[in-house]
Amino acid sequence: MVRPEPGAAAPPLLIERILRRDTIVVGACLLAAATLAWGWLVFGMAAAAVPSQTGGMAAMAATAAVDPWGPAYLGAAFAMWALMMVAMMLPSASPMILLYTRFAVRSGGAALAGTAVFALTYAAIWLLFSACAALLQAGLVSAGIVSRMALALGDRRLEGALLLLTGAWQLSPWKEACLAACRSPLSFLMRLWRPGVAGAVRLGLAHGTYCLGCCWAIMLLLFVGGVMNLAWIAGLAALVLAERFAPVSLRKALAIALLLAGAAVALL
Repeated sequence: MVRPEPGAAAPPLLIERILRRDTIVVGACLLAAATLAWGWLVFGMAAAAVPSQTGGMAAMAATAAVDPWGPAYLGAAFAMWALMMVAMMLPSASPMILLYTRFAVRSGGAALAGTAVFALTYAAIWLLFSACAALLQAGLVSAGIVSRMALALGDRRLEGALLLLTGAWQLSPWKEACLAACRSPLSFLMRLWRPGVAGAVRLGLAHGTYCLGCCWAIMLLLFVGGVMNLAWIAGLAALVLAERFAPVSLRKALAIALLLAGAAVALL
């Protein structure tokens, strides 16, 4: 067996070599975060359906009879919306985050730290949306427009109107501009890249804003199928992914808008 000479640097351990591969580390973290978010959603909604269970989002079921503007209800609603946004949006944002890591590695900076700042700033935009959605939910529940347990609109006219609104947004130039930025992560980063923490915050805010512009109306469709409907959540998440990554012939805004309009007409 060959022994290293005195004073020679020892070969790096396997874990050290893996941790130096920043893209692999970031990809594993993204996969773990998305998996945990979906797992918590599945467990929480299953627990909410069984009154005897506690923990998770069973708190939402337990607070169904209390004041929707109370801190317990709002806190549970915010937690539920935040988990849904992580589960639904993190997979579609992963290519941008991974590409940011590669840019940071090539720039010679602290790639993992910069990526964490970028991803957390992006997530902050959706956490802000989650807070607004929780307040909207409380208002709709308080007014009797949305059912307390299913968290779905009970009026088909309102459901149809929301579908038509989403379809109209699909065809707007603002939607197309936001979607173009999300579909082209390389172009986005080459245009807005700045090194350092300030650059990561700037990019995270920009990407989060574009992403929110793409998807805010689709997220409001949760009130059509039911915020507690796991299949509906998964379907909307698949729609977001298809918009960004499906072949051009399958992700036309017109096709999605016509689909939403057809559903609205059926309801109305």
